[in-house]
Amino acid sequence: MKKQLATIALSGTLLAGGMVAEVPIVQAAGNGPDYQGHETINTSILHTYSEMVDFLETQDKKQANMELEVIGQTVKGRDMHLVKYMQNSDNPTILYITQQHGDEALTTEGSLEFIKQLGTGKTKGILENVNLLIIPMYNADGAMGDVNYELEDYAAKGDRHLTRLNANGVDLNRDHDAKTQPETQALHENVLQQYEIDYMMDLHHQGAQWIKDDKYVSGAIFPSHPDHTAPEVLEGSKQLGAAVYDAIEPKGWGHLANYAGKGSAFDNGISVYGLAHDYDISTLLFEMRGTQDNANDFEVLGQKSNGYLTKQAVIAMDSVARAIADGSIQEKDVSFWDDLPVQEERPY
Repeated sequence: MKKQLATIALSGTLLAGGMVAEVPIVQAAGNGPDYQGHETINTSILHTYSEMVDFLETQDKKQANMELEVIGQTVKGRDMHLVKYMQNSDNPTILYITQQHGDEALTTEGSLEFIKQLGTGKTKGILENVNLLIIPMYNADGAMGDVNYELEDYAAKGDRHLTRLNANGVDLNRDHDAKTQPETQALHENVLQQYEIDYMMDLHHQGAQWIKDDKYVSGAIFPSHPDHTAPEVLEGSKQLGAAVYDAIEPKGWGHLANYAGKGSAFDNGISVYGLAHDYDISTLLFEMRGTQDNANDFEVLGQKSNGYLTKQAVIAMDSVARAIADGSIQEKDVSFWDDLPVQEERPY
């Protein structure tokens, strides 16, 4: 780690104790309603880009410790925002990225709730001891369906479609090596190369068809690559996963697996690999169940699951911030990774 981790006694209320309003839980162990053409999917209940900007600007005015910075523009000219809590440059720093893929919207919904809570006394002890950098709605053009290609046969209703790729049809989470897109360039030039970042959590959604122990997962976690990551950086990555697992798995709806997917082979363009390799940042990929729009039905989850998935994102973000702030991240037992089952695909 680049910095010494501060040790404090946290006195704030734990998230599970009331930081997030209780939401109806749709079945247990991640089993929300599948879409399959008969569940409601409506993008109008999600923040638009403009609504997100309004929210961030309002919070910036309310929160003395928050700073809002524009780090660049998307292909379509939308400002990319970085939310900063930087009270002490000697503190360890964590970067959160949400919605690299535009159809994975509850990651941004969770980040906005987390930002709101950082302006309350419920997170006392965190901001004094850890620096937080948050990029909500990284792929704003994809999130708004404002792209240079047709979106056909998508599942969601509402005022827009959400799509995985950016406006140029590029997967931004495969562009961290080549850096061909303005979004990627902004992240690397104005964030990764400007701040000493110790940890990063990259929040995503995956398809709705993944299971562990014959139950649908609520999410999956994945550390940086063991063969392309410095040992101490890999250890930090696994410790991030332990913090998330310990916070979510005990929930009645929590059911986490080891991630498996097309990104499992090393590719330096994928953030969980490339950022750990190029910048020595301990990275964790967190994939929650089901996207919010897609042309493939098996990718989408009915919106009745939005509540617990948004709550899951907030818990994940909060748990690692607390663990880093109080130094307990260093004591996390990472041996659970050896026994954490890799998720399996249940064909629809």
